[in-house]
Amino acid sequence: MANERAAERMKRKDYEKELEKLQVELCHLQDFVRETKLRVIVLFEGRDAAGKGGTIKAITEKVSPRVFRVVALPAPSDREKTQLFFQRYMERFPAGGEIVIFDRSWYNRAGVEYVMGFSPPAERDRFLALCPQMEQYVIDGGIILIKIWLEVGMDEQERRFKARIDDPVRQWKLSPMDLESYRRWYDYSKARDVMLKKTSTKHAPWYIIRSDDKRRARLNCIAHLLSAIPYKRIKKNKIKLPKRSNKGRYNDQVGLKGMNFVTERY
Repeated sequence: MANERAAERMKRKDYEKELEKLQVELCHLQDFVRETKLRVIVLFEGRDAAGKGGTIKAITEKVSPRVFRVVALPAPSDREKTQLFFQRYMERFPAGGEIVIFDRSWYNRAGVEYVMGFSPPAERDRFLALCPQMEQYVIDGGIILIKIWLEVGMDEQERRFKARIDDPVRQWKLSPMDLESYRRWYDYSKARDVMLKKTSTKHAPWYIIRSDDKRRARLNCIAHLLSAIPYKRIKKNKIKLPKRSNKGRYNDQVGLKGMNFVTERY
């Protein structure tokens, strides 16, 4: 069934129509989060080329970056490597009125770090044992935690990688690490299976979204977020532009004469 739906790619017109509706609701969610000082974490995991970046962009492109903050951490520095593993992530947790979206998260320890040999099996096992306890602590502290795994198929991942190779504006998305992850497909599958089994708990379950059809995946993800965060529309007074004051009126373009303007090439 999933393969049949993937073959029937959602048409752009249909996608944009539905996306607009969902983005309006995200704006209502934003008002509620800001008004009630709610704290939310949404984390995205999945294989390389699973569509995390595009999904996050669809969520955030119509809302305020002061409410929806995206965190995409680079590899840890030498100093960060000596910290508690969760420490650099917790520094970026939300304050009241914020939704923090992690583009990859502490689950690197059970995924890329483990598969690529950056952390030994004992560290991965310790992480898997402690992670549910840490997430319980976060939730008990009043933070809503939503965990999303984007599942892309083998053939679709290959297609996306090849498209990046041939596209100069997307080649930056291909790193040596990405190519190695492509080679180690089944190693990642095994690591995924263990991670999901050990860390999908009653208090912090994983939700899996098939992402071979990017458009459907984005819509399904936003719809899930809206259903997972309890909110209601905030009544607001109708906005009316005030009259401009003519006090101190002068020709305010004169002061721009002689300044450096960008050449109008278009």
